[in-house]
Amino acid sequence: MKTSFELVAEFRDDQGKGASRRLRRSGKVPAILYGGHQDASSLALDHARLVLMLDNERFYSTILSLNLGDKKQAAVLKDLQRHPYKNQVLHIDFQRVLEDEKIRMRIPLHFINEAIAVGVKTQGGVVSHLRNDIEVLCLPKDLPEFVEVDLLELGLGQLIHLSELKLPEGVELPELIHGNDLPVVSIHAQRAEEVAPVAEAAPVAEVATPAAGAAAAAAPAAAEPAKAKK
Repeated sequence: MKTSFELVAEFRDDQGKGASRRLRRSGKVPAILYGGHQDASSLALDHARLVLMLDNERFYSTILSLNLGDKKQAAVLKDLQRHPYKNQVLHIDFQRVLEDEKIRMRIPLHFINEAIAVGVKTQGGVVSHLRNDIEVLCLPKDLPEFVEVDLLELGLGQLIHLSELKLPEGVELPELIHGNDLPVVSIHAQRAEEVAPVAEAAPVAEVATPAAGAAAAAAPAAAEPAKAKK
């Protein structure tokens, strides 16, 4: 069975939150390994080494090799718990892999030819990713690292559904088995940009004209003689 990453792990006996905190302080990550018709095993892994591997997308969708002393166990990553704001892995779950048993895994979708898709290049549309990964069901030997989605011929207003994905031989989609043929990507028209409302013109202040000024000056002058006659 082909594996892509190797992790050195050690068995641990201590259980509980206190034991896990002590492991983390010592630079270790508490882990559990289950499945494969065996009892679950508690493990500890080196945190620094694990964090480096987690930066690689392939780590999440390939068969891993856990080195447990003088034995090796094929496994896949099933769950990962991270610290809410520190670059720290709090706990990790692995599932044993058997060559003759199918596994369910989430693998990424790789979208290609987006910029030159018909709906984008000639029709002015915008690509919308409705899914970034899919769940597959297959034997470990058939597990793909990703599924490629070619958008070259996709036009404006069109979608690509799960049933249209090109899957490697031996790979199935559980959602299709249950009749859920959902869309994974579409090209839609760009939304019209909102036009900023034009500010209302401020009222123009009345400017006194020369004629108006002369009339205003004459008014008091005309009133003075009237007072004198009185």
